[in-house]
Order: sequence, then C-alpha cells, then structure tokens
Amino acid sequence: MTADRHPDQRAVVLGGGLAGTTAALRLADAGLHTTLVETRPRLGGLAFSFPRDSPAGPLTVDNGQHVYLRCCTAYRWFLERVGGAGLAPLQPRMDVPVLDVAPRRPRLGRLRRTAAPVPLHLAASLATYPHLSLAERASVGRAALALKGLDPADPALDGVDFATWLHRHGQSARTVEALWDLVGVATLNARAPDASMGLAAMVFKTGLLSDPGAADIGWSHVPLGDIHDALARAALDRAGVRTLLRTRARSVTRQDGGGPWRVTAEPGRGGTEELTADTVVLAVPQHAAHALLPEGALPDADKLLDIADAPILNVHVVYDRKVLRRPFFAALGTPVQWVFDRTAASGLTGGGQYLALSQSAAHDEIDRPVAELRERYLPQLERLLPAARGAGVRDFFVTRERTATFAPSPGVGRLRPGAGTAAPGLHLAGAWTATGWPATMEGAVRSGATAAHHALAALGRPDEKDPVPGVSGPAGTEGRALA
Repeated sequence: MTADRHPDQRAVVLGGGLAGTTAALRLADAGLHTTLVETRPRLGGLAFSFPRDSPAGPLTVDNGQHVYLRCCTAYRWFLERVGGAGLAPLQPRMDVPVLDVAPRRPRLGRLRRTAAPVPLHLAASLATYPHLSLAERASVGRAALALKGLDPADPALDGVDFATWLHRHGQSARTVEALWDLVGVATLNARAPDASMGLAAMVFKTGLLSDPGAADIGWSHVPLGDIHDALARAALDRAGVRTLLRTRARSVTRQDGGGPWRVTAEPGRGGTEELTADTVVLAVPQHAAHALLPEGALPDADKLLDIADAPILNVHVVYDRKVLRRPFFAALGTPVQWVFDRTAASGLTGGGQYLALSQSAAHDEIDRPVAELRERYLPQLERLLPAARGAGVRDFFVTRERTATFAPSPGVGRLRPGAGTAAPGLHLAGAWTATGWPATMEGAVRSGATAAHHALAALGRPDEKDPVPGVSGPAGTEGRALA
C-alpha cells in the first residue's frame, strides 16, 4: 500500500498508540517519508498485552478488556489495515447477558436486538428485561425518543451532566443503575452524575438508536498485542515507516520564519537524534503534548492541563476449573461490572478458566492493595457464579490504568482541541482531542486519521487511498464509537 515517495516531504509522528500508528500509516500511504517515535518498547498505547509467569502457567495478559462495536467504522478500518479483522470478530447480533444478584436468587436478563428497524430492534428485549418494572421500561422508551432528537455536538449539552438529564426525563435510580449506567460506565468511564450529556448522547444515540446492528459487540480473541503491536508494526514496515521504539522526544522546535520542524529524540541506548520534518503529529497524552508544544502553537494551551484522567481497574482470576459458560456478562447488585472469559486468548493450558473483570470509573479502588481486592471480589464472583464456590483459585492479580481515559466530565468539550494548531505543520492526535467521542479505541483511530488528513491537506497532498470512513476520502461516511 506504499505510495510513491515525495523526495522533499517528511513526517514525524510522536506516540505509537492507536492514534499515532494510524497517523503514521496514513502519512506513509500518501507518500511521505514517515518516522514514528514511541517511548515504550512496543506499540499499542494503553491497549496492550504482557507476559505473566503465573502459578497457573505462562499467560499473555491484556492490561484491560477492550471491546468495540459494529458502528466503530474507523477501528474496523484499522483492523483491516493491519490484517487483524479476523482475530477480533463481531457478534452476529448484540446479545448482552445481565445478571442481577440483589434478589434472593440471581436473575438473568438479556439486552439483545432483532433485525427490526430502530427503535423496534430493542423493543422485545426491553419488554422482557426483568431488572426493571413495567413502568420503568416504559419510561426508558420515552427517554430514548427524547435522546434521539438531541444533537450530541450541541455545546449546551456539554455543560449538563447525564444524571440531571435522566432525572428530568423520568428515569428512576434503578433505571439508571440497571440500564443507563450499565452501558454508560463501560463506554464513558464515568457514572451518570460525572458524565457530560453531550458525550452520553453520542454514545446512546449512535450505539442504540442509529442502526439495528450498531451495537453488535466485537473483541479480540487473541492478545491485544498481537494486533496493536505485532501486526501494526508489520503494517508500518510494509508502508515504509521507520519505527523508533524506546525513544523519547525531548523537544519540537522550528526556526523563526519557517523552515522544517526539528524533533530532538533520545533513544534508550543513549545519545540524541535530530529528526527533521515538514509535518509533525503529536499523538501523545494531553499532558505530554502540553510539554512538547512550542510557545504560541496552541492558544490557551494550559486548558490541556485541565483535562483530567479517569482510571480503570482490571481484576484477573484463574480458576482450576470452568466456572463460566458464556464469553462475557454484565452484573448488577454487586461491585462487579463486566466479566470476560480470557482463557483461550491468554494461552492458559492444563484446564481451568481465566476470567477478567473490567471495572471502570474505579477511583475508589484503583490504589487498593491486591489482598483487599481479592477479599472483595472473590466472594462476589461466587455470588454470581455458583460453580466458582467450590473452585480453587490458581492465580489472582490486578492491572491498574490510572490514566486509562480522559474524564468525560461536564464541560470537557470546551477543553479538547482540534487536530490543527497555530503552528503550520504541527498537528494533534489522541482520543483526548475534539473527536466528539469519549476516550475509546475508535476515537483514537479517528483522531490519528484526522490529524493526518489535515497534515496532508496543508502539504497539498491527496488523502484518498484506502480512506478511513468518516474522516477522509470520497468513501467517508459519518461513523461513531463506543469501544
């Protein structure tokens, strides 16, 4: 897919997460000599894998459970671009088991769709959803119709919290817990009182009210590193991108009056390397971008420091036998949020089962000791899964991402910059930029494609080869993200 190289145009991309990898691929595809710089020894950013020498045997562990939806057109493009689509298949139709353990006996409900048009595709599921009363189910329908009429890009919605809007539209505390927060916490990484109504409207309007298949769920059936690192690195190599791992960018400067950009990079082996470029993409976290931005490149650059981070905790349990028959489920009436079977993906052998608990908005638990988390979550799993009550625990560990996403707080929209800056040839990428989406894999890919599109336009280069849907090229159509 490598285009003819332009002899005079070079690009440097700082950051090897999904945003940076996407930007580098797009720039190289358009013919620029592209260098990608990443501080870590791997690509993938905050969606990665690592080996663990477990008492249960060698494991390959994802730092956190990541999913995407059928409406995530940009991330689906990324999977195709690196050759990983077959490794992360989608459900044929959305089907989410929801287990409530608050009653005397655990009660299972399902959120699933039919092939009927929107909004009837969810009507049958909602009508039989056992975790809400008949009146609460009816109130959900009325709120959904009101939500469908909203414009998520309306700046007024950004200043309102989701809980306030839900209360105004007749949603009980139980309805928020059993439906709106069930989806919203996992996609926004915030509970309704702490989430911007603009971002919440985007999530629900796009995922549940745009197309019958929009919310069909996909996830990687192999370690994330196989796709986001290994396959991505191979795709970059094929595109002609020079990838520098274990290399930190120290400064991004430009001579007064113009001229090429100069990036000073420090490889892990020591010394420095000066990289010159006609265009630079900063695809690093917002605080790192603030530190690298030249003076005057971004008006009100200090706003970046006001974009807070939100944590995600993942609890990993390896049992000595199979305790869960489904690939995943969501939970109510318990601190447990979402549980996924990672047995095959992790490479676990010798019997047993490996479950990963994804705990979003984990501010109260992110720093708790492992022993305390073990004492908290193992009994909860036994409540949810009767087969776990007599099972032995072969391994228990946690992974913590304290800066997993930006916090989608009310007002965050006015803090998120676009891809462009006041410095010609300098562009921004990352899920924290003004993508219109919360911090997701989809938003990251979109941001990288958008930054590359702006960079190429400024250089007078076309951006039409293998266009990213909704971002660039004649085949672009508006898409949304919920991963």
